[in-house]
Amino acid sequence: MRPSRSRQGFTLIELLIVVVIIGILAALAIPKFQSTKGKAYAAALKSDLKNVASMQEDYFYYNETYAANVGALSFSSTNGVTINIAEADGRGWSATSTHPAAFPLTCAVYYGQAAPLGGATAEGVVHCQ
Repeated sequence: MRPSRSRQGFTLIELLIVVVIIGILAALAIPKFQSTKGKAYAAALKSDLKNVASMQEDYFYYNETYAANVGALSFSSTNGVTINIAEADGRGWSATSTHPAAFPLTCAVYYGQAAPLGGATAEGVVHCQ
């Protein structure tokens, strides 16, 4: 008579069930994660434009005109965010911000008598599209 052997480990069916459950959970979580990343990029774009607006007002106080480029403001944007000042003079300024991972999202703002950009319809309000 043979002594009974104790079986250790998992069966193939048990392992397949675990893999399927993990796959289902991943399929639910990944789109949610992508949406969250998109919202974070949009927040960075808006935040950088608001910071540029604050620095533009400081620049105007000392120079009686707005800075025509971000370099004149000594502004350091969030990683990957590109700020482009489209128009700037003593009457107002306008700018856009983009991020390569957030493409095609672009945010814009204008102040004073500068031409509105990218769907911005209210002065000083950052608009993204």
